[in-house]
Amino acid sequence: MVRAVSQSAQGQILFPTSRFRSLVLALLLAIQPLVLAHGITPVFAQDSPLARDEVVERANTQIAEAEKALDVLQGQVEARKSDEAALIDINVKADELIQQLLSISVDLRPRFNDVKARLAQLGEPPAQGQPAEASSVTEERARLNAVRLEINALTGRAEDLSIRASNLSNSVTDLRRQLFTERLFEHTEISGAVINEALGAFSTEVSDLTRTVSSWFSFIWKFKRVPLGTAVMLSLSLALVLAAVEYRLFGSLIRRDPDEPNPAYMSRFSVAFWSTILPAMALGAFLIASFFFLDTFNVLRSDIAPIAAALFGFIGLVYFVAMLGRAVLAPKAPSWRLVRLSNKGARDLNFAVLSMAIVNGFDYVLGTISETINSPVVLTVLKSFVSSVVVGLIIFVVSFLRPVLSENGDPATRGRSWPKVVAVTLRLIGAGLIFLSAIGYVGLSRFLATQIVVTGAVAATMYIGILSGKAISARNKFGETRVGKYLGTRFAMKPVALDQAGIAAGLLIYAFALSIGLPLILMSWGFQLRDLQMWAVNVFTEIHIGTIRISIFGIMGGILLFSLGLAVTRWLQKWLDGNVMARSHVDAGVRNSVKTGVGYLGTGIAGLIGISAAGIDLSSLALVAGALSLGIGFGLQNIVSNFVSGLILLAERPFKVGDWVATGTTEGFVRRISVRATEIETFQRQSIIVPNSELINAPVGNWTHRNTLGRVEVPVSVSYDSDPRRVLDVLKEIALSNSGLLRNPEPVALFSGFGESSLDFELRGFVGDVLGGLAVRNELRLAIFERFRAEGIQMPYPHREVRLHLDEEARRILSGDMDRSPPKNAADLREPPDDDKILP
Repeated sequence: MVRAVSQSAQGQILFPTSRFRSLVLALLLAIQPLVLAHGITPVFAQDSPLARDEVVERANTQIAEAEKALDVLQGQVEARKSDEAALIDINVKADELIQQLLSISVDLRPRFNDVKARLAQLGEPPAQGQPAEASSVTEERARLNAVRLEINALTGRAEDLSIRASNLSNSVTDLRRQLFTERLFEHTEISGAVINEALGAFSTEVSDLTRTVSSWFSFIWKFKRVPLGTAVMLSLSLALVLAAVEYRLFGSLIRRDPDEPNPAYMSRFSVAFWSTILPAMALGAFLIASFFFLDTFNVLRSDIAPIAAALFGFIGLVYFVAMLGRAVLAPKAPSWRLVRLSNKGARDLNFAVLSMAIVNGFDYVLGTISETINSPVVLTVLKSFVSSVVVGLIIFVVSFLRPVLSENGDPATRGRSWPKVVAVTLRLIGAGLIFLSAIGYVGLSRFLATQIVVTGAVAATMYIGILSGKAISARNKFGETRVGKYLGTRFAMKPVALDQAGIAAGLLIYAFALSIGLPLILMSWGFQLRDLQMWAVNVFTEIHIGTIRISIFGIMGGILLFSLGLAVTRWLQKWLDGNVMARSHVDAGVRNSVKTGVGYLGTGIAGLIGISAAGIDLSSLALVAGALSLGIGFGLQNIVSNFVSGLILLAERPFKVGDWVATGTTEGFVRRISVRATEIETFQRQSIIVPNSELINAPVGNWTHRNTLGRVEVPVSVSYDSDPRRVLDVLKEIALSNSGLLRNPEPVALFSGFGESSLDFELRGFVGDVLGGLAVRNELRLAIFERFRAEGIQMPYPHREVRLHLDEEARRILSGDMDRSPPKNAADLREPPDDDKILP
C-alpha cells in the first residue's frame, strides 16, 4: 500500500499513511536509547525536545531573575527619588534589563520554529475512524504542544517585563527632569540674616577643611609616602611622555611662525583649533591619570577624593579657557588673531574671559568642599550668589570696552566701541545675572553664568574646528598644508588625490570637533556621563524606526564583510586567470568567461553575507522579487527591462556622465544616467532620452571609456607631378610641429593609394583629449595648405577625357575640310514628312 517514500534535503522522512508513519516513529523512539548508548546521534534526535528543554528552562530562569531585579529597581526608585546619581544608575540598569529581555525573546524564536517543524513532521492526530497511532507518538506530540505553549507564555512574560522596564526608565527620566527643574528654580531669600549665617558657617567650614586636609596630609606622610611618591612619579612621567609626543607629532600644528606677517586664513584657523584642543586634551589626560594613580594606590581618602577631583577639574577648565583665549584673541600675535580687535581690546577681553573661568571654577571647588564636609546649604547659596554677581559685573563692564579694531586697521591704535547690538546684549546679560541673584534665584543665575563660560568656550572651539575643517577641505587647499605637502612627497600623490584627501581630512575634523564638543556641552547642561554612554550604545547598537531596528555596528560589519568578500573575489579571479588557466593554455574567451562568472558569483555571495550581517531581513528582498514578477506578468516587461538595464549600467559602468558615446544615430555626451533611461546631449545641444535596454542590447561606442586618448586622421591628395617622398617628409614635419599632437605614439604620414587624378596620403596622430580633436584637425589642414603652397606642391582637381568614335565624313565636317556645296541628292537631306502634321 506504500505509494512513495522520499527523503528531503533536511533529512526529514515523509510517509504516505498515518499508520506507517506511527509505526516508524515508534520504532525510532524505541531504539533511541540503544543508539545513543553507542555514541550515535540520529538525525531525528538532533536538538530533540523530548528531554527537558534546556533553552526553555534557561529562559524561564532568566525571566524570573529579571522580574526580581525589576522589583528591586522599582523599590529603589521610591526610596531614592532625590538622589540623581542613584536615579542614573537605576535608569542604566532598567535599560540593561530591556536589552536582556529582548535577547531572551530572540533566543526563544529558533526553538519555537524547531518545535513547529517537529510537530509538522508528526502530522495531525488520526481522525475518528482511522487506525490509532502509537502511544509514544501521541506523547511526543503532546509534549511538543506543551513546549510550544510554554514558549508562548515565556515570550509574553518577557514582553510584559520589557514594557514594565520601559515605563520604569521613563518614570526615572521624569523624576530626574523634575529634580533638575526644582534645583534650578529654587528660590532663596537674600537678607542680612542669611548673609550673617553664611559668614558664620564659612568660618566653621574653613576650620573643618583645615583640620581635614591636615589630618590627611599627616596620615599620608606617615604611612603613604611611598605610594604617594610612586603616584606622583608615574603622573610626572606620563606628563613628560605626553609633552614629548605632542611636540614631536603635533608641534607643526600648534606652532605659530612669528616671522609670518600675514598668515593664510586656513593656517590661522588650523593653528587656533589644534593649539586649543591638543594641549587641553594632554592636560586632561594627565589630570585623569594623576587622579587614577592616587586613587589606585589608596592615597586619597573618601573625604579628600571629591575635593581633589574638583580641584583637577578647576585646573583643566581654567587651562582650556586660557588656551582658547590665546588661540582666538592672540594678545601678543596680532597677525594670528581670528577677530578684528585691537591689541588692548584683545588683552582686556582675554583677561575678562579668564577671570570668569576662574570665578566659575573656584565656585565649583568651593561647592564640592561644602558638600563633602556637610556645610549648611546657606553657605553654598552665598558662594553661588557671589560668583554669579562677579560674573555679571565682568560681563557688564566688558560691554563698555572699546576693543573693536580701528578704521585704519592698525591693531596698535585705540579701538572702537562694540556695535550697539552687542553692547546692549552684554549689558542685559550682566544685569540679568545680577538681578536673578538679588531676587533669590541663585541656582538659575549660577547655572546661566556657568553656561556662559563653559558652553561658550566649547561652542567657540567647535566653531573654530568646523571652520578649520571647511578651510582644509576647500578645493586644492589641502596640498598647501604641511601635512598635505608631506603626503604628496612621501606617497607621490597627485593633486586630485590630495584634494580628495583634503575632503576626508575635513570630514574627520568635523567629526572630531562634534564628538568632543557635544558631550562636553551636554554634561555642562546637567547630563551625566552614564547618560552619554547609554545613548552612544543605543545609537551604535540599535536605532528604532517604526518596527525596523538598525544597528550602526551591524551596518559597518556588513560593509566590512562585503569589502572583504570583494577583495577575496578579486584575488580569486586573478589567481585563476594568471595561474590555473594561463598555465593550462585555456582559450582567452573561456578565461574571460570564467573570470567574469567568478566575479559575479563572488560579488553576489559577498552581498548576501553583508546584507545578513547588517541585520537586513532577506525575506524583504523576496517580497521585492515577488512584486517585480507580478509587475512583469501584468505587462511591465519594458519597464522592468529598462530598470534592470539601468542597474547593470550603474554597476558595470560601461560609460559614465561626461563620456562621449555613439549609439545608433545618436552621438553626444552622457549627461544623466537613471534606472530607466539615459540622457545624451548631442553636439547641437539637443537632449535625447535613450531607454537603458537599448544601450544594453545594442552596440555603444565610447570615445572616453578608459581614457581620453584618441587618433585624428587628415586625408591629403596631390597631383601626379609631385614627389611622394617629399610630400611624406613635409606632412611629417607639419605633424611634429603641431603642439596638439602627442609625440608618443609618434605621428605618421602614409601613402594611402593612387587616385583617379591624384596621389592620396593620410596624416595620422594621437591627441591627449579626443574632445579637442576637431581643433587639431583644423590646424593641421591650415598648416598643410600653407606649406604645400610654399613648397609648390599642387593639389589636383579631377580630369575627364571624352573620346568620340566618328566615320570619315563626320571627321571632315568637324575639321572644316568638307566642300560646302549642297549635296548631290538634296532630297535625301530633307526631313521625312510627319503624318501627324498633315491635314486632310
